[in-house]
Amino acid sequence: MKNILAIGNSFSEDATKYLHQMAKAAGIETKVVNLYIGGCPLERHWRNIETGEAAYQYQLNGRPTERQISIPEALQEEKWDYIVTQQASHDSGWMDTYEPFLGLLVDYLKERAPQAEILLQETWAYEIDSPHANFMRYHRDQKEMYERLKKCYSAMAEKYGLRLIPSGDVIQKARQQEPFRVEEGGLSLCRDGFHMSIPCGRYLLACVWTKTLFSVRLPEDPRVLENGEEEAKEAAEKEALLRRIRQIVEEEMK
Repeated sequence: MKNILAIGNSFSEDATKYLHQMAKAAGIETKVVNLYIGGCPLERHWRNIETGEAAYQYQLNGRPTERQISIPEALQEEKWDYIVTQQASHDSGWMDTYEPFLGLLVDYLKERAPQAEILLQETWAYEIDSPHANFMRYHRDQKEMYERLKKCYSAMAEKYGLRLIPSGDVIQKARQQEPFRVEEGGLSLCRDGFHMSIPCGRYLLACVWTKTLFSVRLPEDPRVLENGEEEAKEAAEKEALLRRIRQIVEEEMK
């Protein structure tokens, strides 16, 4: 059993939606918990630690619950094997938003969960036509946003000796390949200009996390998408797309 805790927001919600099922299909039992506050940046995560506020929705194995929990309480719940955090997407390309909060968070997690590997999820740039209000901070330029966030995450990972989950890199590379070239009329991996599409974008993230954490060949089992009947039906209709996504992830993460 591998216990995975994400301290994040809606982007880690996207990433953990199918992770439990993906790992199970690969023969790995997991408990996947996402601590969710929409749009939550590193600064707020740290302030929530200071106050001990039960501010997070507890999401278990890709499903929301009615439970509210604090970070200290979540850390006591399990012997976590992996703890993943990230910057809020709108701040991801601005170096001065990471510190001192990431450093404080990493030190705290190492003290409270010394057995866990701490990782950063590199979040992704918005779609080229994203309506997100904060896209203007990047001149509504996907390439600029990607290059800025990549520089920040790489610097922070190196500074603290953390592995990156390269979600942003793989998504950006997928956007340059068929059938996901939006500028040429292709399919977007986003459902609203910034969150990942259902099921394809979220499936890609599950692939990236599975490859990063477990270094296994990605399973082809359609039950990976069994979180809901509608999602499973949609996945069956998009089988060729999911196969293409697996191919891209395997190739880019060799």
